[in-house]
Amino acid sequence: MSREQRLAQVFVELADTLVDDFDVIDLLHTLCEASVELLQAEAAGLILADPRSVLHVMASTTEEANLLELFVLQNDEGPCLDCYSTGIQMVNIDLQEVEERWPRFRAATIAAGYRSTHALPLRLRGQVIGVLNLFCTDRATLSDSDVDLGQALCDIATVGLLQERTVRRSELLAEQLQSALNSRILLEQAKGVLSERAGIGVDEAFVLMRAYARRNRLQLGAVAGAVIDGTLTASEVAGADRR
Repeated sequence: MSREQRLAQVFVELADTLVDDFDVIDLLHTLCEASVELLQAEAAGLILADPRSVLHVMASTTEEANLLELFVLQNDEGPCLDCYSTGIQMVNIDLQEVEERWPRFRAATIAAGYRSTHALPLRLRGQVIGVLNLFCTDRATLSDSDVDLGQALCDIATVGLLQERTVRRSELLAEQLQSALNSRILLEQAKGVLSERAGIGVDEAFVLMRAYARRNRLQLGAVAGAVIDGTLTASEVAGADRR
């Protein structure tokens, strides 16, 4: 499949969330995975603001990226926070050159094996609701067309989150984002539970749960809850992937 064909497929996948009851967590993971694939990054993470404008890690492609995002929020430092506060893209950041600006972020990101990073806002008409972060093991440089592509992916995901058909009032948006946050907490717990029960890594545990949810047309939060309370066994979840 050519890059152009894959890009068209990704936009269809993202646009397919524009329904009344789409899975927010799955949307955000799709955005992260597509961005890594199409922009030649090694990992991605996404932070999203809750109704009180408090930022939370909502999606990541690897556990390392998830930990880096948590580190950023705990230490209140990093390009993604600047991107969120200004709504301005922060791309082609060579970590060797930002020691004075983000010393703790730089040290943690280099220690994780990355050498450059990019941050793209999830924004619509001046409203910024989150940031997509890309991590690269080399000093990767995005072209103007690459940046435009990445921003387009973020924009369509933002439209999905703020779609007028389901988010007509601010309290409905608050309910949707809070529901996503609750699902994310359950998902993190379920990843650990499934990892221990099946003897696999947490990243693989997420992949299996997501595959099970998609195959059975279930919300990820519902699958996570079933894994935690034991009504969905490790063998049942893994069986969906094998089929």
